Amino acid sequence: QVQLIESGGGSVQPGGSLRLSCAPSGRTFSRYAMGWFRQAPGKEREFVAAISWDGVTLYYSDSVKGRFTISRDNAKNTLYLQMNSLKPEDTAIYYCAVDFGRRYDPSRKPTDYDYWGQGTQVTVSS
Repeated sequence: QVQLIESGGGSVQPGGSLRLSCAPSGRTFSRYAMGWFRQAPGKEREFVAAISWDGVTLYYSDSVKGRFTISRDNAKNTLYLQMNSLKPEDTAIYYCAVDFGRRYDPSRKPTDYDYWGQGTQVTVSS
């Protein structure tokens, strides 16, 4: 059974940093584009960042560009999201996802992704 398992969430003060990890199990995801999304209470799930299978093509939402970095280690079959200069508005549940239909041009649309993790909570508060 395919699973995506996120970790690394937690509570941090504004200006702090966290690194999220996503480790798939049950299947190798190194050949496919992957992404990070987030959902705050009362809001729709929104795109955060996406990466091609080879790590060359990176996309970010305007709200996180310059603060967050998406990366992957295909040898470890792991996806990362380094989050710096965190703001209270970054508070949300963060999800990783894999798109089996894409390799080189990752999508920003949640509906294009096939499998999702259970999510990890990130809370930014003083």
